[in-house]
Amino acid sequence: MVIGSRGSQLALWQAEWAKDRIEADGIGDVAIEVIRTEGDHNQAEAFTRIEGKGVFTKEVDEALLSERTDLSVHSLKDLPTELSPGLVLAAVSPRADVRDALIAREGWTLSGLCEGAKVATSSLRRQALLIALRPDLELQPLRGNVDTRLQKFRKGSLDGIVLASAGLDRLGLEDAITERLDPEIFVPAPGQAAMGIVCREDDRNTVDAVSCLNDPEVRLAVDVERSALNRLGGGCRIPFGAWARKEGESITVDGVVSHPDGSSPIRKRISGAAEHVVELGVQLAEALLADGANTILDEVLA
Repeated sequence: MVIGSRGSQLALWQAEWAKDRIEADGIGDVAIEVIRTEGDHNQAEAFTRIEGKGVFTKEVDEALLSERTDLSVHSLKDLPTELSPGLVLAAVSPRADVRDALIAREGWTLSGLCEGAKVATSSLRRQALLIALRPDLELQPLRGNVDTRLQKFRKGSLDGIVLASAGLDRLGLEDAITERLDPEIFVPAPGQAAMGIVCREDDRNTVDAVSCLNDPEVRLAVDVERSALNRLGGGCRIPFGAWARKEGESITVDGVVSHPDGSSPIRKRISGAAEHVVELGVQLAEALLADGANTILDEVLA
């Protein structure tokens, strides 16, 4: 069995995580094949300017569809809501810390950063939420894998950077974090902190084999988030955050759409039955659109 993976430290950590659990389940030996993607190759442009969806998954999908590989492991927040024909999201991993993390000089928190501090992030969602909370900040783009971004921060003139807590924790870099941001306010990306395992839809043996990687409760939550993202148009080009979690027999989900200029974010929280996750996600998206998110999205996408 062969896992297709990007070559970053985090991607390889995730592939090794899946490999170890599949082998421990007695399925057999697993190998990892590193695949370079458009998102890895094109480090000059912001995510919002790279054409199309799936900039971190297209080449990995092609290897899977051509049967060079049998499955792939992705950071779920990078996985398009609509997969390539013939592929299926076969499993969703347990979820790590969903929060975004600030890494700042002198141990500063977001509120403690000096006026005009230089903070970098590659995410339009993070940019919009940062400006909404701290309109005085000077925001800068920052591309690259986790290790590359940390090196740029340490060697440059930046005062802080914002990354996902999960990636830092998985790579043993949690000591660098100066603040983990409240997910009810700084709402994370759909699927953040979970891994998605993709297989060929007709490869039932592999689909069955990766069932040992699936966390049913996390799957319910991310299905809500991804359903809302799909209704809003999908992709990293929109400043949208969603965080769903199971509470008793129902699921509660927070959603936010925020204009990049920092004007008042549109926020909604709804709850619903766990058996209606797709409908709940659509309901969240419709509530945001009805409250004015359509105007923000039209302007951003234009």
